[in-house]
Amino acid sequence: MKPKQTYFILLVLLIALTGACQYKTDEIAGKLEFTDSISAYGNSWVVENAAKNQQVIQQTGIVNWSEKSVKIRTYFRVEQTGSLNVGINGKTKTGNSLLKVTCGNQSKEVLVENTAAETVDVGVFEIEEPGYHWIEFEGLEKQGDVFADIETVLIGGEAVVGKVYFVKDDFYWGHRGPSVHLNYHVPESAGDVQFFYSEIVVPDGKDAIGSYYMANGFGQGYFGMQVNSSTERRVLFSVWSPFQTDNPNDIPEEDRIVLLKKGDGVHAGEFGNEGSGGQSYLRYNWKAGTNYRFLLKGEPSGNNSTDFTGWFFAPEEGEWKLVASFRRPKTNTRLTRLHSFLENFLTDTGDQTRMAYYSNQWVCNTSGEWTELTKVKFTADATARKDSRLDYAGGAENSKFFLKNCGFFSDRTPFDSFFEREKTETPPQINLEDLP
Repeated sequence: MKPKQTYFILLVLLIALTGACQYKTDEIAGKLEFTDSISAYGNSWVVENAAKNQQVIQQTGIVNWSEKSVKIRTYFRVEQTGSLNVGINGKTKTGNSLLKVTCGNQSKEVLVENTAAETVDVGVFEIEEPGYHWIEFEGLEKQGDVFADIETVLIGGEAVVGKVYFVKDDFYWGHRGPSVHLNYHVPESAGDVQFFYSEIVVPDGKDAIGSYYMANGFGQGYFGMQVNSSTERRVLFSVWSPFQTDNPNDIPEEDRIVLLKKGDGVHAGEFGNEGSGGQSYLRYNWKAGTNYRFLLKGEPSGNNSTDFTGWFFAPEEGEWKLVASFRRPKTNTRLTRLHSFLENFLTDTGDQTRMAYYSNQWVCNTSGEWTELTKVKFTADATARKDSRLDYAGGAENSKFFLKNCGFFSDRTPFDSFFEREKTETPPQINLEDLP
């Protein structure tokens, strides 16, 4: 045999063997190991299209996913770096679907061709830092009506050797995200608190729909501002009934909150679901980046009842506005348990970060003396305390406190931490006798 022929035959054999080895390596690598199964329903949102969430993300997982423009992210948090195995438990309904799956700055394409739910390997990604991460699903091509139904997202590998966090139950609250609070320390020298004053400014871009920025909370109610939709914002003031129920229709007549007065354009009625009582709100198009002021009064009115009144200062109009005045029966108190909080009340926007600065907190006693409140305890709700969601933060920056939640940011503040802001030493300049 000639040397050239021998060389050619050896080259062909080498290529064949290399191809066979490559095929075998891919086959082995395709059998990924998974240690955690993440509910797609409890941990996923449509990217930048909250209106699609309830259509595409339901109790069985990701369903009705037919549009290429709809991208879906599933969130989780890890404490380790390294390789991350990714797969899905899902199926197509008819025909094959080609999906693009992204984690961090890495993307892979996967073909889903099974019509019964089973494990489909996606591939191995690298996690370069601890904290929250997302796996994004994008539909590229499909033969049927939908790209895929995905019940769970599967992960494994080096990155999940330590603790892994995601929403495992109570999916309604997990979707809403953690609520965070500032609990103010009121010195004993402040005396009997009759008025509570504070200010809020929401940074640009942190005013997601579904946010409630509660400024003046007290033992019997709450007072702040919220984002109800893309076209409506409100200033909200509510007082709980002393009768414990989530259904306002169950409240006995003698335990009902009585509306004494309300401001122009203010709606007043009842509320339920999270306790029950009297509610009032003013539709007001407040703006991110603008500082708003809140004033609350609590004063016993005799016959074992207390009157609570809320005013809102609209800088755009340069005046204090009466929101409402309520009488709470079976109550004889001044203002107590003063606090602020930040919450998301819409499950569809739990993947969006909201934030606010809370500042210039003062109380005024029955003698007309003002005391500045500069110390707080930062706390969070049960969703945070059970490690269902860890995207929460709070603290002090110069003369302001801040609260931040939702959106799956990785830095968090330990709850039950104490903070102190700088004093302003300038009490509110309000003629309390001339308030509307």
